[in-house]
Amino acid sequence: MKNISKTLKSTSLFLIALLTLALLAACGQTAVTAGTKSQGAGDPKQAEAAKPKEKVVVNIGLQGKVSVLHYAREKKIFEDAFAKVGAEVRWSEFQSGPPYFEAMAAGRLDLGSVGGTPVVTGQAADIEFKAVAVYSDGRSSNAIVLPKTSPIKDFKELKGKKLAIAKGSSSYYFLYKLLDMNGMKDTDLKIIQLQPDEARPALETGAIDAWATSEQHVIAAEVQVGAKKLITGEDIKLDAPGFIITRTKFAQEHPELLELFLKTYEQTRIYYVAHLDELTDYFVGTTKLEKEIVKQILQRSAPLLSPITPEFAKAHQTQADFLYETGGVKKKLDTSKVMDNAYIDKALKNLK
Repeated sequence: MKNISKTLKSTSLFLIALLTLALLAACGQTAVTAGTKSQGAGDPKQAEAAKPKEKVVVNIGLQGKVSVLHYAREKKIFEDAFAKVGAEVRWSEFQSGPPYFEAMAAGRLDLGSVGGTPVVTGQAADIEFKAVAVYSDGRSSNAIVLPKTSPIKDFKELKGKKLAIAKGSSSYYFLYKLLDMNGMKDTDLKIIQLQPDEARPALETGAIDAWATSEQHVIAAEVQVGAKKLITGEDIKLDAPGFIITRTKFAQEHPELLELFLKTYEQTRIYYVAHLDELTDYFVGTTKLEKEIVKQILQRSAPLLSPITPEFAKAHQTQADFLYETGGVKKKLDTSKVMDNAYIDKALKNLK
């Protein structure tokens, strides 16, 4: 009995010792954990770093049916480039330039390419954006097109006639230059604000007498319904560069992504201009447009990617001044305030 009693006593003492050690260990762990939590709570940087980073979504806009951006979208070129840096690409389609700036103002668009007039009106509206490169010299970007049976031979004959145009589009500058050159005012025409998908059927049915629009729409109307060009921007030697634009906050927060966009655009453009025959067949398949339309669009367009040279900057300032003088915008602008070559310079340098 004594042995059993000793054994039980020894066992009890051993268990008590184990329990005491366990309790001490638990208290120590609690203290360490509490200390760790306390340190984390007191270090905002550490807490912020611990948060999982959200994937950056790059929102890109495009218009028309045949362009460097359309080819890149179909081939998922930007998707592949941005995926390597953990970013995602989303595309939005627009019929003309002004809606780009509405989307940028709402934070729904980060990048795109537009004509000069929307850039002027966007700046006049105090929208936060930057023009970071030139993608077109704009000389062959616009034209006045007439119905197939129209007897009109001269711009002055449009006096009193109905002319459709997308409000605030690049065609606006072209139209107002024509009015000025011919000693006319906008009140001499019956100007109707229509987007391209509305203007085209109106032209076909004779509901309008003329349509001021971009080259791609003109070519399609010529080939499909026999529409006739009255005059083009090239005819009057119109310098109206088009720009790659970006939302200011996007450029500030993700300069490396903006540079990647420009670098990828240029790589795609180089391939694009060197393979026009291949691209003709490709776009016929993706757009369902007639081969002649695609062929002419590719032949007449000359996509480029250039810094905003002094010549381009001067042409754009001239456009802004003209639109101010003719009432197109309500305030005089210093267009250099929205231009920034830093990103394109770096992108092209890193491309070499």
